[in-house]
Amino acid sequence: MNDSASQDPVTTDPGLYRVVFENARVRVLEYRDDPGDATHVHGHPDSVMVTLSSFSRVIAADGDEVPVRMPAGQVRWLDAQEHAGRNVGTTPTHSIFVELKEPSPVSSRPARLGPSPS
Repeated sequence: MNDSASQDPVTTDPGLYRVVFENARVRVLEYRDDPGDATHVHGHPDSVMVTLSSFSRVIAADGDEVPVRMPAGQVRWLDAQEHAGRNVGTTPTHSIFVELKEPSPVSSRPARLGPSPS
């Protein structure tokens, strides 16, 4: 992630993200939005996302847009990334992000935008 990835989603979008737990190793964020809501550009470290509702979103970064449709009850890995998102569905989004504070033990590789397929 580059310097602008240091933009904390809790700071860029305080009405959508909130910290529900934090210690020296992880930070847990709750994310909620409504159809049509959009986030500003922000960054996440390597994270685990838990979907508490089904949703349909578009994630955008560096001119690329990726559609993301997720059912409720999914758990997905997210590579460290910087992006903005938009709820393009008809239902609210409700997710939990467990952000890892420790650096990845894997050498640098291109980050995948949005959640991994499994």
